[in-house]
Amino acid sequence: MPKTVILHLSGEDPIVAEMDHDPDPSDNFIRVSNLRRRDGKDVAYVASGVQTVIYPWHRVTFLEVMVSQEERGQVIDFFRDS
Repeated sequence: MPKTVILHLSGEDPIVAEMDHDPDPSDNFIRVSNLRRRDGKDVAYVASGVQTVIYPWHRVTFLEVMVSQEERGQVIDFFRDS
């Protein structure tokens, strides 16, 4: 099952995508699919109809891996009760 990630690229706005598996430390690139901006709009530099994009690691600043709906029930969210 693909994991949703927020991909932070150097010099770019963060984008949301799906990854089939966690990257391995020996990988030279990451493969993501279903790219979109955080507000759900299309990514301007990706051509229409592109499903998968491969980024070399030197372009990636960091990845945020989001929890799935099944895992959401196991995550404890911290909140402030005013």
